[in-house]
Amino acid sequence: MRVGVVGASGYVGGETLRLLVNHPEVEITVVSSRNHAGQYLHRIQPSLKGFTDLVFSDLDYEEMASKCDLVFTAVPHGSAAEIVKALYDRGVKIVDLSADYRLHEQDGYGKWYGWTHPHPEYLERSVYGVPELHREQIRKAQLVSCPGCMAVTSTLALAPLIREGMVETEHIVVDSKIGSSGAGSGSGTAHAMRAGVIRPYKPSGHRHTGEIEQELSGVAGGRIRVSMSPHAVDVVRGILCTAHTFLAREVDEKEVWRAYRKAYGEERFVRLIRDKKGLYKFPDPKFVVGSNFCDVGFDMDPDNNRLVALSASDNLMKGAAGSAIQNMNVMCGFDESAGLMYTPLTPV
Repeated sequence: MRVGVVGASGYVGGETLRLLVNHPEVEITVVSSRNHAGQYLHRIQPSLKGFTDLVFSDLDYEEMASKCDLVFTAVPHGSAAEIVKALYDRGVKIVDLSADYRLHEQDGYGKWYGWTHPHPEYLERSVYGVPELHREQIRKAQLVSCPGCMAVTSTLALAPLIREGMVETEHIVVDSKIGSSGAGSGSGTAHAMRAGVIRPYKPSGHRHTGEIEQELSGVAGGRIRVSMSPHAVDVVRGILCTAHTFLAREVDEKEVWRAYRKAYGEERFVRLIRDKKGLYKFPDPKFVVGSNFCDVGFDMDPDNNRLVALSASDNLMKGAAGSAIQNMNVMCGFDESAGLMYTPLTPV
């Protein structure tokens, strides 16, 4: 299948291309970047040297529609809305890695992003790209919107607990730690200002909260309220989400295990991590880097009626490019793990 990438010069675009160059079912036909048109791809994405001789082009909708069956849009939030519409109207399948079509309701963009969506009629045509939750809808979709990295990581940990009615839905607190690559290649964050820090940067009102509430409310069949606080930490790649929930009824450890196994027992990219011995008892982002896995675990706090759900992922993989390839595989009827079966990189 012929694929293209819009916004191929950034971290997410580069990671998407890294997965695509060896994907058994695709041919990359167009890569666009307005800032680097005419330059070889590997000049900006040096890790791809020897894998492709593609050259960046300007974004031309007609050319892209004629040369591509599916396009990945990996541009900043607010920049994808027009691009996605133009390609959608030309019949191209789209996997959007921005936030521009993640939310189902137009009002959500005013609340969480501070702008009015220019094409709200297309929001209902977009499927939220978590195959573990929406696989059948993704199979039929022309437009799939990949989730935010902290949103997918925390949602996968929480969804089984909510589906089984184990936890209160008014008091869920998510504490997220994320590496510097989550800020994007154009953030300009100097290493000297990132090294050795654990820095809260949006203690309330982070935009991924809207996605988490949307998806968990869908699981629950009613309104879910989530409070999320992210922290920038001194790693390049990786997310750790610690979700504090409070039990709605009596629950024991075996029932929690059953809930997670019921939800993810057949899922290729969710691993259940909880060991009573050794150093690696719970999910740890160090051991998912470079992979499409989301590791999920939990612990019980009976003294406080609390269930702590933990999850870890690579923000550029399951949190972005890996999810994008997984969604493409589902949309196009490929093996869902095609191009994604990489072990995590250890050590990093």
